Amino acid sequence: MHPRSILLGAQAGALSLPVCDHYSGVEARMRKSLALQAEMAEEFGTCVFDVTLDCEDGAPVGGEAEHAALVTELALAAAPQARVAVRVHPVDHPAFGADVATIAGLAGHRLAHLMVPKVESVADVQRAAQALDAAGATSLPLHVLIESPAAVHRAFDIAAHPRVQSISFGLMDFVSAHGGAIPADGMSAAGQFTHPLVVRAKLEIASACHAHGKVPSHCVVTEFKDLDALQQAARQASRELGYTRMWSIHPDQIRPILKAFAPSEREVATAAALIERAMAAEWAPVQFENRLHDRASYRYFWQVLERAHQTGQSLPNVLQACFDEPAARRH
Repeated sequence: MHPRSILLGAQAGALSLPVCDHYSGVEARMRKSLALQAEMAEEFGTCVFDVTLDCEDGAPVGGEAEHAALVTELALAAAPQARVAVRVHPVDHPAFGADVATIAGLAGHRLAHLMVPKVESVADVQRAAQALDAAGATSLPLHVLIESPAAVHRAFDIAAHPRVQSISFGLMDFVSAHGGAIPADGMSAAGQFTHPLVVRAKLEIASACHAHGKVPSHCVVTEFKDLDALQQAARQASRELGYTRMWSIHPDQIRPILKAFAPSEREVATAAALIERAMAAEWAPVQFENRLHDRASYRYFWQVLERAHQTGQSLPNVLQACFDEPAARRH
């Protein structure tokens, strides 16, 4: 059996997502994003970020059907190894049903997931899942965007839905939903990590995801030209708040996110040495660097190797082979 299935159990599938989810909605930028994904996959030896084609913010008012047709065309034309997703309109938007019917109906087999924004409850998730099933995309995972205080309150129930693979936090709408009670600084790269209500919401979503083996995806940093602020935010999201994935809204943000979410060379070396020792012992307890380790700690250090692979870091040959095996054998 593959180490992922031995050590991670139900979390094995969800935790294999790339750490960066890059959004674009304008045709020229969507095409450039897909081209950049292919270039960086060649550079790193694996697909290090998803490209999510955006209908919610990308479609002009009155042009929703044409935009849905465009993203369907782009998804179908993407390279076989590409990881392409689509954000559709919210479930209560007039274009939602047509979005799903067109995009999932024609290109569902080429999509990594479907993102549904402004999810307020499990009922919204169920409605989205039913629309996917009606379109024939019965196995397509759902990613959902939580953007209100009420939705944060229901995060654990939403995360428990079997179709949900990841939950993202919608910072801008969350702050504005408080009617001015949270200052504008709560939407900034630094301020979103200091205001108690914002931090509480982020922690609730991360905790809900980890409770159900789902992926918590951190919100945007709108100061897209300030890459130092972006990398600091990404590092805080990863190291302090428990997020394992983050949104990018500009191509320049992708590499800083990868760097922030990547384990250090020392962490990777330690994890690789321990996992090799554990594999040789057929996962029995071992002594390593004057400490006793068993499957509980093996699980943590395997996750370090997963993150190393997701961020394009090299691994010893015996461990790299675990990631080169066909996906069917990994689970």
